[in-house]
Amino acid sequence: MAGETILMIEDDADIREGVRILLESEGYMVKEAGDGRSGLALLTQDTDLVILDVMMPGMSGIRTCEEIRKISNVPVLFLTARTQESDKLLGLMAGGDDYLPKPFSYTELLGRVKALLRRYTIYRGKYQKETDPDKNVLELSGIRINQEFNEVMVNGKKAELSETEYRILLLLMQFPSKIFSAQNLYESIWNEPYFYSCNGTVMVHIRKLRVKIEEDAQNPKYIRTVWGKGYRFGGGYE
Repeated sequence: MAGETILMIEDDADIREGVRILLESEGYMVKEAGDGRSGLALLTQDTDLVILDVMMPGMSGIRTCEEIRKISNVPVLFLTARTQESDKLLGLMAGGDDYLPKPFSYTELLGRVKALLRRYTIYRGKYQKETDPDKNVLELSGIRINQEFNEVMVNGKKAELSETEYRILLLLMQFPSKIFSAQNLYESIWNEPYFYSCNGTVMVHIRKLRVKIEEDAQNPKYIRTVWGKGYRFGGGYE
């Protein structure tokens, strides 16, 4: 859906200009910032996506993302020249949703942007119409998900999840008897082909999800690991 607001935080003015022209030609509203602190000042509840450079002077992109996550679950797309798997996992652990190495093609960037926005508007319910709330509530073992408002309650307390964490939890709860391999989860949630290196991405998000919903993340009650097979909803380790 065109018209969404995208905040781009990037210290390279040429990259900002090129991306802004591309996104505006697709109908998006673009706000720009040359550093992390300026970007945080521009972040509002109307922001639908943040495109964030990792390597910036002053406040790094990683630190900026950590600050964003304190106040918002807006999807964050990292841009970086660093392509090692450890750098990718660091960005994901800070709260990023996707990762695009430089140099990148505008076609690939636009594809990532559209995918993140589509998931955000669908799964966060931003443009959903009013429906019967009882038909949009999923409740299992003390976790209640209101799919109309994408609200997660754990034993009566609201859990603040990122868009990716929310989608993982929802999928596992919708099919509580199914064991999802890392490949199943990655291809279902990220909608991209799975490679072995993607296993680390899945593990990072499962770990972060457990921290937010489990009473004891080291001995989980809800997100169960079935060794050698994958993950399922309910119980402890098997």
